Amino acid sequence: MDPNTLKALQGAAGGGSEPYSGDLADAHTSSPYLSVYPFTSGTGFGTKYANPSSLPAGMGYSVAFSPDGADLVGAMSSSPYINAYAWNSGTGFGTKYSNPSSLPPANSYGCAFSPDGATIALTAQYSPYVTAYPWSSGFGTKYSNPSSGLPARGRALTFSPDGADLAVTHNNSPCVSVYSWSSGFGGKYSNPSTLPTGHGFSAAFSPDGTYLAVAHTSSPYISVYPWTSGSGFGTKYADPSTLPASGAAGVTFSPDGADLAVGCGSTPYIQVYPWSGSGFGTKYANPSSLPGGYMNDGIAFTPDGADLATCHAGNPYLSVYPWTSGSGFGTKYSTPSTLPGGENRSLSFTPAAA
Repeated sequence: MDPNTLKALQGAAGGGSEPYSGDLADAHTSSPYLSVYPFTSGTGFGTKYANPSSLPAGMGYSVAFSPDGADLVGAMSSSPYINAYAWNSGTGFGTKYSNPSSLPPANSYGCAFSPDGATIALTAQYSPYVTAYPWSSGFGTKYSNPSSGLPARGRALTFSPDGADLAVTHNNSPCVSVYSWSSGFGGKYSNPSTLPTGHGFSAAFSPDGTYLAVAHTSSPYISVYPWTSGSGFGTKYADPSTLPASGAAGVTFSPDGADLAVGCGSTPYIQVYPWSGSGFGTKYANPSSLPGGYMNDGIAFTPDGADLATCHAGNPYLSVYPWTSGSGFGTKYSTPSTLPGGENRSLSFTPAAA
């Protein structure tokens, strides 16, 4: 999943009975590289917003709305590797913000805002693999790199709900690294005693910050740990009785923390489990209409938890389903009239209607 979506969901979940009405952004491999649609729970997609006047320079790997919904950032394959725009729900893209004075390394794969919107962090293919900038409707001076760096290519990242910790997934052992965060990188927490297997692709904190889930490339494909800020990882939970399909790439908790969704590399591509302090429940039945191909990081619930969005490699690139905890998937929404351009990598909902 795109790592900032969870923060947006946490901020907006739990209030009122009105259905969600906001915007859904996705990052993809063909021009225009970023696409945004109005989306309303119970109705589905509206007409795609016009493209930004200044298009990104290369493939979109990740996308994130700021927690207040006023800005939209994409992590990209080509220089400047990050594109940031003012955003207005209803009118769409505003002017592109100036690039940061110190660009991130090549091929930015993940991006995430801190819960207070004061920081934007990215992962990359090249050293130092993770970077972060102050954010206030524009980039500040890049923060110093962490003193204990990642061992290889960064994949995705997510802040804890209180903003005190930053989890980063990456290639090579230990596959997930977590840093304390306070206006810059703090020390790296000790690795979990049972490491994720294979490359770490995505991570998600539960809405209350007490669990950290990691999606990875080798069996059992999903690892969930108790998490305590200041202390770190607890003992890994037992694997689910039905494992995710191969190559888990995306993971997210529902806004109420009762369900855990995993995007996978083979059919059925999306799998959801009940979640509690006891761990995994019995996997929900698959949707009647499966997503169109393998999943990347893009998986997210709407802020009210009434819908579950996935992005994937094959046409139609976006699949969104009504969701009811305890029951599972409803009938897939109609696809948007204008499809995204090519393989979808990441998605993000605005935190609330603007």
